[in-house]
Amino acid sequence: MRINRLVAYAAVAVLALGVSACGGDDDGGDGGDVSTDKTFAAGSTMQKLKDAKKIKVGTKFDQPGFGLKGLDGKPAGFDVEIAKIIANELGLTNDQVEFSESPSAVREQVIEQGTVDIVVATYTINDTRKQRISFAGPYYEAGQTIMVRNNESDITGPDSFKTTNKKVCSVTNSTPANNIKKYLSNEGQQLVLFDTYQKCVDALTGNQVDAVTTDNVILLGFISKNEGKFKLAGDTFTKEPYGVGLKKDDTDFRNFINDTLEKANQDGRYKKAWDSTAGKIPNAKLPAMPTINRY
Repeated sequence: MRINRLVAYAAVAVLALGVSACGGDDDGGDGGDVSTDKTFAAGSTMQKLKDAKKIKVGTKFDQPGFGLKGLDGKPAGFDVEIAKIIANELGLTNDQVEFSESPSAVREQVIEQGTVDIVVATYTINDTRKQRISFAGPYYEAGQTIMVRNNESDITGPDSFKTTNKKVCSVTNSTPANNIKKYLSNEGQQLVLFDTYQKCVDALTGNQVDAVTTDNVILLGFISKNEGKFKLAGDTFTKEPYGVGLKKDDTDFRNFINDTLEKANQDGRYKKAWDSTAGKIPNAKLPAMPTINRY
């Protein structure tokens, strides 16, 4: 059942410096943008979360602009802000959002086991994942590309791996890792997998691999953090719609999140969340929010 009672919001106060691992912050933790008069159907996930006064969110801790854990131990980024918008619409304040790290390899698992209530973690929507969990969204569309060291000239795009023995790094069980396989001349020798992208970046820095592949906006974040070291090689070669993962077949909760995403796009909270996080990365542009897929 689609939730139709929506309350007008002011623009969300979005953090520039990050949010606490438990969601607390100085700018939004007072709940100033929280929908305080929301009511939900008894027994619904929305009402359960509101009654519990907490939502558990899985996100990435190693992706600049989307989900990055800083030296202060607080995750910050566009995904973090999207999660906070959802929480506020439930009637929860920012300090009632509990973030935990959810690398690519465990995202479906933590949803199925109830370790988290939702996953907002550069999570590409695809049919294989839909067999285990449900998706709201998409709320953003990225495209996969390749990052190399600044002095690299042999790699100009994915086809370069067909004619060289160059090594490329990605993350276990990720969409980019699966996508790059068809471009490799020798998968066993060329594809290097870690559990986080930061480990791939470290391997690229140490000349253990020749490239890193994932979504363009994530790689732009790493380029920004490591000024003068890396560059993109070629254009994007896939479309990656990011969705919010939740328990399979929880239709009412999925509809609620979809309603929230559409409203945030209309009232300016979506753009403000982007501008204060990933939008600060050079050359990272916000396209129009994709059309919600209400499957």
